[in-house]
Amino acid sequence: MRRISTTTAALILVMSWPGFAQEWIQYASKADSFGVNFPSEPRVRDITYPTEYGITLPGRVYSVENGPGRYAITVIDYANAEAIHTAKAAECKKKGGDGDACQNDWRGDVQGSIVFASWKLMQRNAKVTHYARSVVDQVEGHQVQLLNPDDSRTFAAIHRHGTRLYILEATVPKGAPAPGLFQQSLEFLTEDGKPIRYRTYYTTGYSEDWKFPAAPPARTR
Repeated sequence: MRRISTTTAALILVMSWPGFAQEWIQYASKADSFGVNFPSEPRVRDITYPTEYGITLPGRVYSVENGPGRYAITVIDYANAEAIHTAKAAECKKKGGDGDACQNDWRGDVQGSIVFASWKLMQRNAKVTHYARSVVDQVEGHQVQLLNPDDSRTFAAIHRHGTRLYILEATVPKGAPAPGLFQQSLEFLTEDGKPIRYRTYYTTGYSEDWKFPAAPPARTR
């Protein structure tokens, strides 16, 4: 998968680790439009996700446990966020509410989804050792790294592409190298399964004519 060939030294280090599995696969989800490297075929389960502004959205978790290592990508679909929040605000007004009590929060819920997911990671029983902006094929997001009580380390990245929020998370035991095979392999896919890379930063900005999903910038492929 892309970028892996540029990290040969790190790859050798990872392969020398006792818990490394030789059967790493390039996995692609047509349903959720992403590709990533996993140690083996992931388990897929449906979930519900409570958002910052009090609605519940559908999602899926793709996960693999590989010895002491744990790898997962959680995908939350915000496609119906506007409709759900609009109905919630209308119901509030119907019951006699007004003003801020019946505010339609869908824009804030969508635009703040990366920050909210990052904040939830930081609330765990762990020490935050790194927090920064992240870019994958020009798609903006956040990175969070945690040191857990058992000295294992969690590496997470959060991105939003189209109507979906992607939370990439890997936990490795004390002394293990960073999960580069997993971290560096995330890619976003077109409807026909082809990887996307944009010429300029892909972000869903907020302005007078703000739209969700935003029209994407030009692609290089």
